[in-house]
Amino acid sequence: MSWVVRAIVALPAIAALAGLLTRRQRALSAAVAVAASAVVTLLALVEWIIPARTADIGTLGRLPLGDLSVPLRLLSDRLSGLSAFVVAVVVLAIHVFTTWYLRDDPRYARFAATVSLFASGMLLVVQSGDLVLTLVGWEVMGWCSWLLIGHDSERHAARRAAYKAFLVTRVADIGMVVGIVSLSVRARSTDLMTVLSAPGNHTLLTIGLVGVVIGVAGKSGLVPFHDWLPDAMEGPTPASALIHAATMVAAGTYVIARLFPLYAEHDGARTLLAVLTAVTMVYAALLALAQTDLKRMLAYSTLSQVAIMLSALAAAPAELGPGAGVGHLIAHAFFKALLFLGAGWLSVLAGATAIVALRGRLRPTGALRWSMGIGLAALAGVPPLVGFFSKDTVIDAALEGATSGGGPRTWLVVVALFVTVVLTAAYCTRAWLLLDTPVAAAGASGQPQSQPAVVAEEEVAVVTSTDSADDAEVERVHAHGHPTITLSAALVVSVLAALTVVGVLFLLSLRGAVHVGILSTLLSVLLIAGAAYAVWSLSDRGRVDAAERIPAPVRDSAVRGFGADTAYVAFGRAVTATARLVVALDRDVVDAYPRAAAVVARAAGRAGERGHRAVPSLSVLSLLVGAVLVAILGVTAWR
Repeated sequence: MSWVVRAIVALPAIAALAGLLTRRQRALSAAVAVAASAVVTLLALVEWIIPARTADIGTLGRLPLGDLSVPLRLLSDRLSGLSAFVVAVVVLAIHVFTTWYLRDDPRYARFAATVSLFASGMLLVVQSGDLVLTLVGWEVMGWCSWLLIGHDSERHAARRAAYKAFLVTRVADIGMVVGIVSLSVRARSTDLMTVLSAPGNHTLLTIGLVGVVIGVAGKSGLVPFHDWLPDAMEGPTPASALIHAATMVAAGTYVIARLFPLYAEHDGARTLLAVLTAVTMVYAALLALAQTDLKRMLAYSTLSQVAIMLSALAAAPAELGPGAGVGHLIAHAFFKALLFLGAGWLSVLAGATAIVALRGRLRPTGALRWSMGIGLAALAGVPPLVGFFSKDTVIDAALEGATSGGGPRTWLVVVALFVTVVLTAAYCTRAWLLLDTPVAAAGASGQPQSQPAVVAEEEVAVVTSTDSADDAEVERVHAHGHPTITLSAALVVSVLAALTVVGVLFLLSLRGAVHVGILSTLLSVLLIAGAAYAVWSLSDRGRVDAAERIPAPVRDSAVRGFGADTAYVAFGRAVTATARLVVALDRDVVDAYPRAAAVVARAAGRAGERGHRAVPSLSVLSLLVGAVLVAILGVTAWR
């Protein structure tokens, strides 16, 4: 089993290198990426099916760091096996879909190699039994996300989004580094099992757990680090699916799940996590409801769903373990990858990602239509799809934590979860009605036309130039037309839809991942049905956009994220101004005294130099000659 675990981490990295070496041969680089992903998927399946709990799988050997033990070992158990398998399945699906989606992109090989390296980073986090290896995988994903988001680097918007993601997550990663260092110093080791069992020093434990929460908040897009994730839609759709589904934004859930025994005994860190997740899930769901672009709507839904995962770890009782949060991570991987790849397929058909341009485009698409329907239903939590079981397990875990003395933080999570259930059902219903209902031009009778209407070309041109998140796809479609999807890419979407239906079978192998309460389920289903009916009524049975009922100033502000980007820019300028002030103070105040002393000494030296003629006087010469004669006479007389 040891070689299997090592291969799961190493093969994608090797495939990334091989993809770069073969970048001039597109077919070969695609074959390398897909084949390596397929092999990793099979190996991860073996690790998951064959139970083997071991935390002593060596890699490069120990690092010599004095009293600090750094064994650099990998870990294999049921949780890592299932998580690695889900990650590998999603990465394989993305690789296959990308061969069609970036069919005309001359930089396809670089993109595929970056995806492979990204997968290696996530799999290292999943298989890591050492906090140093966890941090390495964590940072590899951050660097690769910058490359993937900025793939279309000729566009200013893509470059800006990439740098924004990089800077925001790097700022939050300061907390992650401080947290890992604190936990390691406390345990005198970076070994995960040693860290979990180490006693003592509550202060270092607090710093460590809070620091990890801050780092996770950055990567997972929790408020106030949330605004980079919607902007990341500037990257190609497969990159969005990779970042949002089972890798970067979900990595924080996995890390905290591994550290759950420590969090379960620390109310302060769990309270911070509960507040951040409660605010994020409601806030992001509200923003998703108002979006005018499909990819940005899915991005905000990711923020909300990741907050739901993490809320389970903030509210669940210690005896339940992290199963509820990890279960929703796995379910989210299936239906969110499905929705993003389906959105990519649909955007190719329409040449845009703006909802106005996509209006009614699902109706004639067959497999894509029912796949997107399944994905949106799973996101909304409709039974019996995997999203229903995972979401209601989180709700039940939070309720159990609240009723067993969890305190105000658990009740805050419970209330936020039920509010989010309503909002999620609302924006999923809105999206389905808009994508599946043709534009209805009312006639004299006031009845909608029976034939799907096509959005006017002028209107689509205006919309796609202002509202589309992935402008590069718009350009690709305008340049190359609307190509027919390949069988393999269509099959990928269908397989993900099937996994979304039967995904609960994957969750059954994890303790606590499926635990649905009767009362919470009934209330959840009623809330979903009520929200769906309300949106259906407000949209006049799908004939108009329900979001148009929101006052225009509020909706426009919501589409722009309520000015979060402006706040980021203001914060950046404040930091830059502060740095310049510090430099000025250091140069003109702190260094002024040493520089002044040097100037005074130099001026005095020059003044003395000017006052001296540089010619010896007669008296000085006479004195020197006399001194020499006296010395000679004295020596002679002494003899």
